[in-house]
Amino acid sequence: MKQLTPAARLYVTAVIAAATAILAIRIPGMTFHQPWLFATLFVLSCASAAMKITLPLTTNVSTMSVSYAIDFASLLLLGWDQTLLVAAASAFSQCVLNSKDRQPLYRTLFSMAALVVTVAGAGVAFEWLSAPDGADAITAVARPLVGAATVYFLLNTGLIAIAIALASRQPIFNIWQTNFLWSAPSYFVGAGAAWLAAWSINRAGFWVAPLTFAPIYLTYRTYRVYLSRLETQQHLQETSDLHLATIEALAAAIDAKDQMTRVHVRRVQAYAAGLAEAIGLSPTEIQAVRTAALLHDIGKLAIPAHILSKPGPLSPEEFAKVRIHPQIGAEIISTIPFPYPVAPIVLSHHERWDGTGYPQALKGEAIPIGARIISLVDYFDVVTSHRPYHAALSTDSALALMRHEAGRALDPALVEIFIEKLPEFASRFEVQNPAQSTGAPAVASAPAGAEPNAFENIALAHQEIYALYEIAQSMGTTLTLSDTMALVADKLSALVPWSGCALFLLDAETGELRCRCAMGDEAAALLDARMQTGEGLSGWVAQHRRPLVNANPRVEFEAAGVPPSHALASAIVAPLQLGERVIGSLALFDTAADRYTDDHRRLLGRIAEQAAAVISNALVFEQTQEDSLTDPLTNLPNRRSMMARLTSEISRAERLQGELSVVVLDVDDFKRINDSYGHAVGDEVLREVAHVLLGSLRSYDMCVRFAGDEFVVVLGDCPPDAAELKRQELQRRIQEIAIQVDGSVIRVGASAGAANYPHDGQTYDALLATADRRMYADKAHRRNYSLQFEPQPEPWKPPVSGAVRPTRPN
Repeated sequence: MKQLTPAARLYVTAVIAAATAILAIRIPGMTFHQPWLFATLFVLSCASAAMKITLPLTTNVSTMSVSYAIDFASLLLLGWDQTLLVAAASAFSQCVLNSKDRQPLYRTLFSMAALVVTVAGAGVAFEWLSAPDGADAITAVARPLVGAATVYFLLNTGLIAIAIALASRQPIFNIWQTNFLWSAPSYFVGAGAAWLAAWSINRAGFWVAPLTFAPIYLTYRTYRVYLSRLETQQHLQETSDLHLATIEALAAAIDAKDQMTRVHVRRVQAYAAGLAEAIGLSPTEIQAVRTAALLHDIGKLAIPAHILSKPGPLSPEEFAKVRIHPQIGAEIISTIPFPYPVAPIVLSHHERWDGTGYPQALKGEAIPIGARIISLVDYFDVVTSHRPYHAALSTDSALALMRHEAGRALDPALVEIFIEKLPEFASRFEVQNPAQSTGAPAVASAPAGAEPNAFENIALAHQEIYALYEIAQSMGTTLTLSDTMALVADKLSALVPWSGCALFLLDAETGELRCRCAMGDEAAALLDARMQTGEGLSGWVAQHRRPLVNANPRVEFEAAGVPPSHALASAIVAPLQLGERVIGSLALFDTAADRYTDDHRRLLGRIAEQAAAVISNALVFEQTQEDSLTDPLTNLPNRRSMMARLTSEISRAERLQGELSVVVLDVDDFKRINDSYGHAVGDEVLREVAHVLLGSLRSYDMCVRFAGDEFVVVLGDCPPDAAELKRQELQRRIQEIAIQVDGSVIRVGASAGAANYPHDGQTYDALLATADRRMYADKAHRRNYSLQFEPQPEPWKPPVSGAVRPTRPN
């Protein structure tokens, strides 16, 4: 009884106790005046109990036997005291004999007790309703007989119905009405047969008794045949439901390959069946539409996942691959012997009303009606659902689009009926599927602590393949590091949940990790943060080459020297490796505690494996791009970089009606320095000049190594007089440079010329030409001035050891 509810246990105990009390009271006073009759009825009741019918209960197994008529005859012939024993034995036989499964003891005792209580109640009713002497013969028989039969029926079925209802927590009346009310005629037929048998025995003897039980046997056979047919129909329905459920599960699994939600096929099926009913199709045709709605996309098994999940337009080759799925689906369906046409509907569900569809380019009424229905409903569901290649439309926008496509892609008559009936379809679907009434995409990952269901696992598997495919594709392109990280983060979000993301790259020379990219929560705090290998989460992962799962993000922030985040509660970090070389680590953070699982670790590991090569390519591209725009000797921008910057500054000044200036500088006597002291000293002179120039400019000015010993300075928002002052300042600062070479001191000078936009020119070439001309004029002036007023410097002496020690100006 442990599996019963407390109320059911209490009820069963009470019924058994009541029956025990009745027997304890009545047995001591029993007198067996007709022992042979009692023995005969006792044996017959036990034997007939094996002739039982299983009642069609939904969750419990109960039986009914013809022994009821024997028990009722015993009630009439022997009285209800002795019938208590006959009924109890009958119940025991019914539970034990010819039983497929062994009944629990409490159920057998309850069945015996229920019959004891029933017989007692029927016996009391019979005695109470019996007519006094001298009453009408019919009244004398009918009233107690009908009353006793009614009480017997109500008590017998009611006691069992209450037990079932309490055990299954269902309404008592519903159980009784559904499973027992239909058996009422058998009780009254049995009572009539029992009275006839009792009357025959009293009048003609025992030999006519068997004849009186013919109606009972016929009733038994009738119920037996009826219940057998009912069981057969139920079995067929269960088999049909099983087949349909199998089809639905298969369709949902197929749909999960390119859908973010499993509700698509169910909604298409419900709306398509509703539309088929609305236009008056036959039940067979409706079932064909219902089945085809589940299987219309089965041919997508032949379409690669990356094509189905592609967010952008398909190429002609990819679209040609997609177009074969109706034919493949029809071929698969044609092998299944459905009792209605399904394959033609699947084959034609991408045909268009105007004849421009595929695969057969059917037009108008030539398209099967079922295919037209599914095409319309599928069209509506697709445009109102979130897909990788488009956002969902509102219902009003979708209906407007369908009206536009009526007579083109869709059957115009069906469009109008569908629009009219849509509220009815939607409300019916929401009632039948309350948890699946929306078409929003499923979350990439199940909530914390929850396991994804089978369909989500299928979708996640295909998302994983597609994410790795896209990352692998990007390896052949020259992406910047920021673009690469944006791609990786975007693909990660579909597989591994995160609130914040950080990419740390390792400097192999210093052993330092630097956060080059950060997104999401705390991105500003982490960007450009640094830590040594072995420190923090990312440093530990880079050193040990093993991932960390559900680590504390505070450790990462403290190692990076930034205030710890109180919002982030868990972290997962994976190393980025190229072969045996570690190039950094990829860290994800989330606000939920213990957010990450071993499956997340596996996914992040696979993503990191692919991303490492992509990030390495991006770093190479970034370095190549930087080298193409940077002078390797001075680390200043080169001529190509200046062209883009100066052109941009001119456009900005023109747009804002502002000014800018350009200063061209040329190191004096640089050839003489190279010839006398060598190129190593000359290179040092250029580096010192670059250092001095950078130190004299504003943060938004630009200094460029333009040629061998020429430099160009771009001064934004600088009028001519300010440019002239800056020119003189730069010359003065350069003249303060003193470079010691083995006891000798090299003094450096520079000639300079300035030009202003828009006064001296309005183009890149014009400004440089003007500044260059003025620089050469300044060089000639400085040469004359030096010859006339400056003492001649001491002769240059070649260095002995080549040691160079620059003395920088304060």
